[in-house]
Amino acid sequence: MTYFWVSALALTTLLYVLLDGFDLGVGILFGLTRNERLRQTMLAAISPVWDGNETWLVLTAAILFGAFPIIYATLLSAFYLPLILMLGALILRGVAFEFRYKATTSRWLWDFGFAGGSLLASFVQGATVGSLVEGLPMRNGHYAGGMWDWFGGFSCLSGLGLCLGYSLLGAGWLVAKDDGELRERGYRLIVPLTVNILCFLAISFIYAEARHFQIMERWFQRPYLVVFPIIGACASLALVAGPRLRKDALPLLMTALIFLSAFGTLAISFWPYMIPFSITIDQAAAPTTSLTFMFWGAGLIVLPITLIYTGAVYRVFSGKVAGSDHYH
Repeated sequence: MTYFWVSALALTTLLYVLLDGFDLGVGILFGLTRNERLRQTMLAAISPVWDGNETWLVLTAAILFGAFPIIYATLLSAFYLPLILMLGALILRGVAFEFRYKATTSRWLWDFGFAGGSLLASFVQGATVGSLVEGLPMRNGHYAGGMWDWFGGFSCLSGLGLCLGYSLLGAGWLVAKDDGELRERGYRLIVPLTVNILCFLAISFIYAEARHFQIMERWFQRPYLVVFPIIGACASLALVAGPRLRKDALPLLMTALIFLSAFGTLAISFWPYMIPFSITIDQAAAPTTSLTFMFWGAGLIVLPITLIYTGAVYRVFSGKVAGSDHYH
């Protein structure tokens, strides 16, 4: 049961990052244009799926709360402020998405809220992961840091990196969903975004090595981890070639592969810890009776149904978005 819920947590987290990642990325790119027709098309490209994508964040939190309550409590203690900021940003972008449709004189405000909320939520998520990689101050299995310990040089660097990554996902989604000017803009963004992400990864690696992060020891203890960066590098090469090949599905798929390689690297680097390097999976798991009780409801019914309806939504709303479509 413990490893079933670890796998479920990995799945929901990865799906959230990939699915909400591209619509957060579209939100970030939304702020880079003032063309109302392009903005309408951007919103039309994500309107059928953006709110459903956040279901995976809810499921991730629910699994942590029920199956790994110690981790839930520790993460809230360490990241209470950034999580509040993230939730506020997600609420703001959701409100802005709806209000701008009817607004006239105040549309600029909701446009700022949508782009700004997307940027802030992306940055906070990246900063949180960066803080985990750097290592939380723990004492006897409990968080021993302060309210601002999550905010540092490496966490800010990670926040910026995730904003770039989500922007690349967003550009890939726009290329896949549009066949006009927005598609061409997406193609033009792919190469510089890919180069910037590779630079971010190189700087992060150098920073972590220079600061002697404990996680770096895992790289030398587990040399097979190099497989994941190789996969990411191959996907990056395919991305750079993508604009010449004009295969509209390729940028999104290759960006997703980069995220998968990064996720796999972190997951195996952390294993068997959930809070590196203080709390293991077995230490964090709820009693077997609780995990089994959750399995018969959430594991056997809720999770499969959510997967099925997510797949159905993406199938129904597949294809290109017409340039004249309004997002409502």
